[in-house]
Amino acid sequence: MTRGLGAGDELLFRGTISRKWTSLLCLSSFCVGLIFTNRMWTVPESKEIIRRSALELDKMNLVSSSDCALKSINEPRDDIGQVQRIEDAIQTLDKTISNLEMELASAKATQDSILNGGVPSSEPTAKRKYFMVIGINTAFSSRKRRDSVRATWMPQGEKRRKMEEEKGIIVRFVIGHSATSGGILDRAIDAEDRKHGDFLRLDHVEGYLELAAKTKSYFAKAVSMWNAEYFVKVDDDVHVNIATLGGILARHRSKPRAYIGCMKSGPVLAQEGVKYHEPEYWKFGEWGNKYFRHATGQLYAISKDLASYISINQHVLHKYANEDVSIGAWFIGVDAEHVDDRRLCCGTHPDCERKAQSGNVCAASFDWSCSGICKSADRIKEVHRRCGESANAIWNATF
Repeated sequence: MTRGLGAGDELLFRGTISRKWTSLLCLSSFCVGLIFTNRMWTVPESKEIIRRSALELDKMNLVSSSDCALKSINEPRDDIGQVQRIEDAIQTLDKTISNLEMELASAKATQDSILNGGVPSSEPTAKRKYFMVIGINTAFSSRKRRDSVRATWMPQGEKRRKMEEEKGIIVRFVIGHSATSGGILDRAIDAEDRKHGDFLRLDHVEGYLELAAKTKSYFAKAVSMWNAEYFVKVDDDVHVNIATLGGILARHRSKPRAYIGCMKSGPVLAQEGVKYHEPEYWKFGEWGNKYFRHATGQLYAISKDLASYISINQHVLHKYANEDVSIGAWFIGVDAEHVDDRRLCCGTHPDCERKAQSGNVCAASFDWSCSGICKSADRIKEVHRRCGESANAIWNATF
C-alpha cells in the first residue's frame, strides 16, 4: 500500500531541486559571464590598435613629409648637375659627328678624284695635321701679282717647306683651267708651277663671274688634301702678315664652326649694269634692302668643319652673283659662329703703318677703293716695308 509523502519528505525533495537548479544557474551565469567578459575586453583592444596605428601613421607621414622637404631642397642641385652632364654629352657627340663628317668629306673627295681619272695627291696629307691652309685666289693674267707676293709676304723655297713642317702652314696660289683645257694659258701655269711648286690646281673653268664656284671648289679640294684646322681664302692683291693671322685664328680654336673675317652688310644692288649687280635681288626683300652679315671677300677664314660642310654639300649650295655673299649664304642655315675682326681688313699706309707702330699689327691690308691694293704689283713692296711684321715673326710664333 502506497504511502503519501509526508511533510518531511516534501521538504527534502524541494531542497534537492533547489540545489540542482542553483548549480545549473551558477554554471550558466559563469558561462554567460565569460562570453560577456571576452566581448568587453576585445573592443577596447581593437580600439587601442586603431589608436596606435593612427599614431604610427602620423609619425610616418611626418617623416615622409620631412624627407620630401629635404628632397625638394636638394633636387634643384641634382637637376642642374644632370643638365650639365647632358650638355657635356651632347657637345662631345656633336664634336664626334663633326669629325666623322670631315673624314667622310675627305674620303669622298679622294674617291671622286680617282673615279674622274685623277690620282691621289702627292702632297704629304695622310695623317699629318696642319694649322691652316692659305689659298691665294689668282688668275692667268696675274703673273706680276704672284711674283710680287712671292717677293714679300709669301716665303719661298726652303723657308716655305720649313713653315709647312714646323708651323703647319700651307700657302698655295689657287687656279683652275682655261676654257680650252691644255691650251697656252694652262701650259704657262704648268711651267710656273714647275719653277715654284706653289700652285693648287682646280677642276674649274676660270672666269670672274665664277668666283663663287671657284671658291667652293677650292675649299672642297683643300679639305680633301690637308687635315688642317683652318682654311683661308685671300686675293692676290692683298698683303698678309702670316704670323698675325695665325695668332688671330688660334684664339678661336674652341669654336668648331668658326667663320672669321671683317663682317659687313652692303646694299643689294638691283640696278643692271652697275658693279656688283645682284640678279636675284628680289630674294632679299624690298628694293633698297641690305644683305645679311657676311665676311668681306678679300680675306676670310673658315674652320675645318665648315670646309667639310661645303665639300659634302657642294652640288646643292646656291651661288649668288658675288662670291662673298654666296659664302655668307651657305652659313646662314648652319650653326656657324661669325667672328668679326677688323685686323683682317686694314687699309694700306698710313692706316696699317700707324697700327703697326702702336703694336697692333694688321693681319691683312688693302685699299677699299680698289677692293685690293691699288696697282698691287707695284705697291705691295712698299706696303710690306711699312706694314709688314718682322722677318722672324713667323718663326717665333706658336699656334
